[in-house]
Amino acid sequence: MKVPLYNQKGERVNEILLPKEMFDVSVNFDLIHQVVLVQMANQRKKIAKTKDRSEVRGGGKKPWRQKGTGRARHGSIRSPIWKGGGVTFGPTGKEVFKKRIPKKMKRKALFMALSAKLKDNFLLILDKLEIKEPKTKLMKEILDKLFLKNGSGLIVLPKMDEKIIKASRNISKVATIQAKDLNVLTVLNYKYIVILQESIDILKNTFLKD
Repeated sequence: MKVPLYNQKGERVNEILLPKEMFDVSVNFDLIHQVVLVQMANQRKKIAKTKDRSEVRGGGKKPWRQKGTGRARHGSIRSPIWKGGGVTFGPTGKEVFKKRIPKKMKRKALFMALSAKLKDNFLLILDKLEIKEPKTKLMKEILDKLFLKNGSGLIVLPKMDEKIIKASRNISKVATIQAKDLNVLTVLNYKYIVILQESIDILKNTFLKD
């Protein structure tokens, strides 16, 4: 399938052939949703932690004698029913949120997301992206001509490019990623996807090699 090829000034300069297996796939929203949930679960960090009655400080002495006081019997002031006591069934910090999903399903969902972006005219192919210095101002001028005035964008690089990365990281709503690391969750987080021409071969070698 042929799509327009643009330069970094936003001008159409040629056409480029994209693989149908990656950019012309029918969309299954259930599959995309399933893969996104797995990715989000795998990125989840264990930050919540409560103490049970064995971890709370104090409470070694029985608060009062077992009988004869007229009050309910208690063995420790660190019981879960006491204020300041342990927590029952709270997060322990040992929970496992990791989930697994077949590699083919992840790839298929990525292809669906890219196909949807292309169909909705939110995917741009650039012949190249170059700046003389890693300055935010220079990068913003380029991105304003491409997409930045209309929404957020993800720049897909063929390899690490320190100038592009440093110049982009202070621009809100803009992120960079290497083609080999592209995934469906990152694609869906941004309105526009800008793929450099050299990144197409990286995508094919990474995701279509099987």
